[in-house]
Amino acid sequence: MATSTTGSTLLLPLSHAVQLPVDQVNFVACQLFALLAAIWFRTYLHSSKTSPLIRHVVATLLGLYLALFCFGWYALHFIVQSSISYLMMITLGMEHMHKYCFVFALGYLTLCQIARVYIFDYGQYSADFSGPMMIITQKITSLAFEVRDGIFCKEKTLTPSQRNLAVRRMPSLLEYLSYCCNFMGILAGPLCSYKDYIAFIEGRSYHLKEVEANGKEDIRYEQKEPSPNNVVVHKLVVCAVSLAFYMTATRILPVEYNIDEHFLETSSVHTRVIYLYLSLLAARPKYYFAWTLSDAINNAAGFGFQGYDKNGEGDWDLVSNLKIKNIEFSTSFKMFIDNWNIQTALWLKRVCYERATFSPTAQTFLLSAIWHGVYPGYYLTFFTGSLMTLAARNIRNNVRHHFLHSPELKFVYDVMTWIATQVAISYTVAPFVLLSVRPSLDFYSSWYYCLHFVCILVLLTLPARARKKGRPEKEAMAPVLEKPNKEDSIPEQNSHATTNNNSNSSQREETAWRRPSAAQ
Repeated sequence: MATSTTGSTLLLPLSHAVQLPVDQVNFVACQLFALLAAIWFRTYLHSSKTSPLIRHVVATLLGLYLALFCFGWYALHFIVQSSISYLMMITLGMEHMHKYCFVFALGYLTLCQIARVYIFDYGQYSADFSGPMMIITQKITSLAFEVRDGIFCKEKTLTPSQRNLAVRRMPSLLEYLSYCCNFMGILAGPLCSYKDYIAFIEGRSYHLKEVEANGKEDIRYEQKEPSPNNVVVHKLVVCAVSLAFYMTATRILPVEYNIDEHFLETSSVHTRVIYLYLSLLAARPKYYFAWTLSDAINNAAGFGFQGYDKNGEGDWDLVSNLKIKNIEFSTSFKMFIDNWNIQTALWLKRVCYERATFSPTAQTFLLSAIWHGVYPGYYLTFFTGSLMTLAARNIRNNVRHHFLHSPELKFVYDVMTWIATQVAISYTVAPFVLLSVRPSLDFYSSWYYCLHFVCILVLLTLPARARKKGRPEKEAMAPVLEKPNKEDSIPEQNSHATTNNNSNSSQREETAWRRPSAAQ
């Protein structure tokens, strides 16, 4: 067990007691402190009682304190990266400012990841300072694009999503630091749009809006502020279950056992497939815990409300990062990705996919790999993922319609695609957990690269469905974030609609929020 940390050692006795690295104990303790601070923030520093200036200052100072407690002097990287990016935004010309900020922020993150991985801490699963920097990088680059869209670009050159997210004045330094380093999201995110965050700080999160033709918002009236207590408790229960499952299952089902020589020699193909699925299933609750806890912290502070669902219940999933049910029961590669790390997928779409001039799919997967880090396993995962995405789309377009003639056939299809999806996902992400080149190649070699060859064979033999007349090429090619076709089945269509409604603030702004009627 690693006991060294660049942050505080105050909780070292607790680290020994629970047999976890002290930096992970610091992370969980800080997130629990942030949860209590969020409740205090919503109760005593509510926008109706306190000015936006005070809320910005408190949110920023608390965030920097948590970063200092967890990472020590490494937290200075957060300030350096944010400050230099802000200086570039206010001094460079608007036409190319977003590109310079993008290159600098991503380059700075990459240099920090190289230093951490290859100099200080190769292969450790502990919390590290580059994790928060990944979220800050998303915020820096997103805001640079949004400011450029709002101040420099003409309305007609922007997509509806870009118009709704556009920021039409340069943020102050305090607003900028508060957005990047607030206590609700500095340790584990998630990403949120700048407009949503500022609306929350200024107390405009519950204003009903109508979008005018020019893309600007006209505030009509204010609705009653709903309580997040029930949803916060529900998400904390999910956190507790996820943490308990992770603490027990990962010790029983280590991913590294997939490349154990004795296991490979003595186990059957079926056993290896089942163990691969179970070992990757056991690895996921770590992310469920971290992301759901971060989501609960934002909700506890009063951030994350985006209206009411069809049943009249308050929807607090504006910044949610995953849909566990849709992940575990996904029947397509696309459905899995759409519900995993949702805010990062939206960031990739907004800063890369929608703006790429050529090969948007390849560029998006490459950016995702670079952003995640410098472990070779990441690049192997995203290279394999790009093949899987393209092959799965071809199979779906050429096969799926044959199973839609009866509920029985559709059920058979769903079962088959669920099994195929879970195996394909486990095969794809194994290097993401193994990290290094040798273990990752050993894993794929033990499978004889079979799914790679299957993907290539599918791409060479199955024709791609011709895109519909008048449909934009990029939308037709979208690998993970395209809208579902009308003929899609209920399971996938509903899951995608849920993801988009719960995570995309631009879609929320395109239509006025509806207060539940008496009938609801």
